[in-house]
Amino acid sequence: MVNVPKKTLVSVVGAAAAALLFSMVPKFEGFELVARPDPIRIITACNGDTKDVHAGQRFAPEECRARLEQRLIEYAEPVLKCTPGLKGHTNQLAAAVSFAYNVGAGAYCGSTTAKRFNAGDWKGACRAMNGRTTGGRSG
Repeated sequence: MVNVPKKTLVSVVGAAAAALLFSMVPKFEGFELVARPDPIRIITACNGDTKDVHAGQRFAPEECRARLEQRLIEYAEPVLKCTPGLKGHTNQLAAAVSFAYNVGAGAYCGSTTAKRFNAGDWKGACRAMNGRTTGGRSG
């Protein structure tokens, strides 16, 4: 039997973008070892993770790290599929994946941000992300 290596965030987005994401997402999403409602009343745990999470559910820090990596892969792959020009653009790719983590991959791929990245309007794409990442709060 062949031992197939686990897919890693580094293998999907590169080491630099992965490092940025592991730094940025917890900063914006916070860190909760016990699942609770977020500001818009969606049950979240760890670093804003909502997938298969129930109120009061407890997680170890290692579980949160593994869940974060898995979720980031789940968002990075569609981001790269709908905006392939981001490959090799570390900062923009990390920002796009972080944005998709917040709004959803489908919303990202249909967004003004994605359209602008695909058109080569890097500044416009980044500007289009402003104000869409705070769970109903302004800022």
